[in-house]
Amino acid sequence: MLRDLIRNNRSYRRFWQQVPIEAETLRELVDLARLSASAGNMQPLRYIISCDPEKNALIFPSLAWARYIENWPGPPEGERPSAYIIVLEDKQVDHPLHCDHGIAAQSILLGATEIGLGGCIIGSVNKLNLRNTLSIPVRYDILLVIALGKPKEKVVVEKIQPEGSVKYWRDSEGVHHVPKRALEDIILPL
Repeated sequence: MLRDLIRNNRSYRRFWQQVPIEAETLRELVDLARLSASAGNMQPLRYIISCDPEKNALIFPSLAWARYIENWPGPPEGERPSAYIIVLEDKQVDHPLHCDHGIAAQSILLGATEIGLGGCIIGSVNKLNLRNTLSIPVRYDILLVIALGKPKEKVVVEKIQPEGSVKYWRDSEGVHHVPKRALEDIILPL
């Protein structure tokens, strides 16, 4: 059921790195994005996929992880993603970007969740470094990087506490807690 997929689709940042993801699986996930809505149906998005450990090692240093968790540079070796999908905009497509990349990323993550994988949409990317490292032509703007793998961490959703902080956090057991606003707090009575 879609509701279960959405509930289980969390931002995972620690993975069983040794569990491989095949290139064909990544292609199937990108195909979900391809089939998703696009403003004006212009389809300006392009993708780079990686499930190669050497290429993954080149991508990892360009990413920033979990800004609310202080002094955490991201997952250590052994807990890093086993695959990435880099979402790009083809600037030669005459199209205002709108929200295509968000729709595509969500489609990819829901597909990943359905097959027992997890991921994290990363917008905090050193784009110049990534462009240079992978020789990405300037024709393409780097929008997002989606980290994928078999989740190694537990992520729980909980109600925002009275002080109202939206900051996620990890407890002493390594469980990742994500506060969410109550439904009655986000629907305006107008």
